[in-house]
Amino acid sequence: MTDHPSTETFRMPAESAPQDRVWIAFPPDGYSLGDSEKAKHEARSTWAAVAHAVARFEPVTVVVDPAGAADAARYLSADVEVVEAPLNDAWMRDIGPTFVHAADGSVRAVDWVFNGWGGQGWTRWDKDAKIGTFVAEQADIPVVSSALVNEGGGIQVDGLGTVLVTETVQLDLGRNPGLTREAVEAELARTIGATHAVWLPRGLTRDYEQFGTRGHVDIVAAITAPGRIVLHSQRDESHPDFQVCKEIRAVLEESTDVAGREWEIVEVPAPETLKDAGGFVDYSYINHLVVNGGVIACSFGDPRDADAAAILAEQYPGREVVTVDARPLFERGGGIHCITQHQPSAR
Repeated sequence: MTDHPSTETFRMPAESAPQDRVWIAFPPDGYSLGDSEKAKHEARSTWAAVAHAVARFEPVTVVVDPAGAADAARYLSADVEVVEAPLNDAWMRDIGPTFVHAADGSVRAVDWVFNGWGGQGWTRWDKDAKIGTFVAEQADIPVVSSALVNEGGGIQVDGLGTVLVTETVQLDLGRNPGLTREAVEAELARTIGATHAVWLPRGLTRDYEQFGTRGHVDIVAAITAPGRIVLHSQRDESHPDFQVCKEIRAVLEESTDVAGREWEIVEVPAPETLKDAGGFVDYSYINHLVVNGGVIACSFGDPRDADAAAILAEQYPGREVVTVDARPLFERGGGIHCITQHQPSAR
């Protein structure tokens, strides 16, 4: 599949736009899977639970490493399509392509450069770096290549030209050394049609620890409708994200969307749970997946789970909110949005 000429224009639709399917990668041997049999079962069960939740609403395809095909078969039902490709890890939002519309309404797949979230020492990405083009080939969708080191979890769009990004991700020296804001914005305009970037200063605290992404926006804020953002809100002053959330809100209050509208900010309180075995958590209800007729949302066995699900139901009228216990995902460095990649329908 060949790249399309740079004269073509593209636009990433809102995540609530109609979809053909969702892509997921099943955890192979490695960090996300874990070392013990208990950890491996926990990871496989959680990834499978998300796949099965999505399958209630639309087709889902799971990429499985050939060495783990037999294991995947024990956890995935016949409702899920399985394709095989070598994998290092299982964060499809970041290793997969970002799907966009061409001017004629057809779909393209933007293949970013993936380098293990800025070349972190614990990561290996020789296989994952090829998953963007693999998924595009499987979907029979032309590729739009980009030299920008970027991940799907590092962008949030409204489908109209607005994109939320984070200074510590796209401007990370481990990702794009020497690249300016203007250069990043120009590439996002070329590839996903984002002509108005809102730069958040950082992400949540836990995301800067060993297995973090250094500030992905998809755990902090999501655009649920034109001019409206759901924002993670840590209400406990003892948690370091209490100040982080105030800082991010202040930036959003001073910004607008592409149409010049001030943001309507809907705060979603963080779970009451403050710590796990690794320290202060970054549990967030913002990291949800919108699907046709539904929302796959994170739960944490927490008193605020029900309230968060109700807020998401209000934000996405007419969609059923289905929750999956995301604690095993967050323990490994991400959430439901992080392990999935939606493929929009042609217009």
